Amino acid sequence: MNTEKIKILLVEDDKNLGNLLKDYLIAKGYDTQLEVDGDKGIKAFLAGKFDMCVLDIMMPIKDGFTLAKEIRNTNKQVPIIFLTARSLKEDKLEGFRSGADDYITKPFTMEELSARIQAVLRRSTGVMVSTEKKMFDVGKYYFDYDHQSLKGPNGSQKLTSKETELLKMLCDNMNAVLERGIALNQIWKDDSYFNARSMDVYITKLRKYLKDDDSIEIVNVHGRGFKLTVG
Repeated sequence: MNTEKIKILLVEDDKNLGNLLKDYLIAKGYDTQLEVDGDKGIKAFLAGKFDMCVLDIMMPIKDGFTLAKEIRNTNKQVPIIFLTARSLKEDKLEGFRSGADDYITKPFTMEELSARIQAVLRRSTGVMVSTEKKMFDVGKYYFDYDHQSLKGPNGSQKLTSKETELLKMLCDNMNAVLERGIALNQIWKDDSYFNARSMDVYITKLRKYLKDDDSIEIVNVHGRGFKLTVG
């Protein structure tokens, strides 16, 4: 399976959580479509071609169990992961009877979701999934994640580990918003005030490293995070 083409149908009625998960999955390299109820979810599934479904259970109009059964009526193979606040054994059994491949109880970390998705895809396809892009063209610059280097018009800049991770997340979300909370939890492991100020310092450093290309800008998006734009 071409991992860059993996398409995920995410159905989650909590719009804030849904958008957070969608942004995270896109940042991890997955083509992700978000729907907010089970009825819209089945219509999207029938209209598109998806490699995986991530479904909330408690939803209006049509719940996740019903949605999964309808998906299974038309496709026996597509992997399904349930997201739910319900941890009762009976609910889990009902989830698996509905056709689920895995079951994640809220609250969960983004890292756990990513690991579960990769594990299910690996089991269903027999292929080790790696959606990580490691090299990026950023305007006049070339960013090499593995070697922690940024090459530009005036030479090469060696990056620290946190600079590398932050720039990669910005590149993964190029021309889209990188949510502050996602970056803090992914790189600093928590979103405390101190870590938020630390991230601001690293953003300032990255702006300095990229200053030789006027088409590049790291924009503050008030109340949300940052956006790396390349004009």
